[in-house]
Amino acid sequence: MGNRLSKIYTRTGDDGSTGMADGSRLSKADNLFGVMGDIDELNSHIGLVRAQLQRSKGQSISKDFSQALVIIQHLLFNIGGELAMPEYEGVNATHIEWLEQQIDMMNTSLPPLKDFILPTGSVLVSQLHVARSVCRRAERQAVLLQEQRPAAIRRTAISFINRLSDWLFVAARFCTDPEQVSEVLWDSQVLQNFADNR
Repeated sequence: MGNRLSKIYTRTGDDGSTGMADGSRLSKADNLFGVMGDIDELNSHIGLVRAQLQRSKGQSISKDFSQALVIIQHLLFNIGGELAMPEYEGVNATHIEWLEQQIDMMNTSLPPLKDFILPTGSVLVSQLHVARSVCRRAERQAVLLQEQRPAAIRRTAISFINRLSDWLFVAARFCTDPEQVSEVLWDSQVLQNFADNR
């Protein structure tokens, strides 16, 4: 997928454009690069999840979960490849089905969800929620790009991003117990107490 980088700066982008795999150039303000940037940011946040997992006290989090993060980072990189090279297919229905299987597997060990969850807890759980929220932004931008230029992004890539946001939500819940923290639920009484004490 492309040539290895031998030189980091080329100065060709100083005019505000970026070269595509086919040799054409697009403005860096093009929404295509907005989606690429969101995917890159998401991948970086998942890298932070991996780093936090390595430092975490929650050693009971399975190796399968850690390996899933590795696979997800590679698939996100592939989506970036699809955006740069429309002829390249980096994710497909098999990858979406795999995410669904992962979600179902994690859900089997979780209690039913009866209240809204606040995005907090341990650093690991909070980082998973940050990744989830970035993933949702990436999805919104990807849908916008697809509406503007259908050939610029495959529907399977959008479906993968959508399913990944679900995976990240469930993963945040899944990592709560091994981190020995409780889920932090939205509590209407908090704001009622705030109003009463004003």
